Amino acid sequence: MRKPRTRIELYYWPGIQGRGEFVRLLLEEAGAPYVDVARESKDGLAAMMRFLEGDEPGALPFAAPFVKVGTAVVAQTANILAFLAPRLGLVPDDEALRAGAHQIQLTLADFLGEIHDTHHPIAGGLYYEDQKAAAKRRARDFVGERMPKYLGWLEQVLARNRASGGRWLVGSERTYVDLSAFQIVDGLRYAFPNALAQLEPKIPRLIALHDRVAKRPRIAAYLRSARRQPFNQMGIFRHYRELDAPPRRARKAKR
Repeated sequence: MRKPRTRIELYYWPGIQGRGEFVRLLLEEAGAPYVDVARESKDGLAAMMRFLEGDEPGALPFAAPFVKVGTAVVAQTANILAFLAPRLGLVPDDEALRAGAHQIQLTLADFLGEIHDTHHPIAGGLYYEDQKAAAKRRARDFVGERMPKYLGWLEQVLARNRASGGRWLVGSERTYVDLSAFQIVDGLRYAFPNALAQLEPKIPRLIALHDRVAKRPRIAAYLRSARRQPFNQMGIFRHYRELDAPPRRARKAKR
């Protein structure tokens, strides 16, 4: 494991896991020294806003999360991970494998957007209660079509990665995308427990990957710590019972 020479500053909204959690998991697995600025510093939220308002030097982030490493300011979750992973030994040196890892992470970013849109299908600025009917319709399509498609694709990637015997998504060792896949499964277990329970028998490699990541010493310690914020109704993964219907195909099979 490579150690960074410079302290990493992570900027993300306090109180939620959100997209910042994918960065935290990488930093925790690497044992990298970092500061979760908005959570740990008295004026951390104000400091984050200075970056977002363009009052600090460096690249201008559109939104959090972003990290500051030395003079570099790097935003967008997949971009942050691709920037940090080589420095922390969490992606292979091979250029093609790095591109493959980035491709998976970008696909997970698409998946995460669709997960978010199950409870906010019309507008992020509206309350869930203002769009419940649209959310129920969106969630039915998500659990019946989109969630099985994305998770089935991850299962297929694992099956095809013979370098690790199907244990990891890229190459022969764990990478940052394995940590991200863990977070996706963990979040779906919170948000859609009933729907995911019906799918889990069809994705055994992905579930085994999730469980293997959860048992890694640094990740296990992180999950037990106060640094791991709980899922809640303000984050991307939200549990609404009315949205957690079994996949439509599974319902038809019971008739």
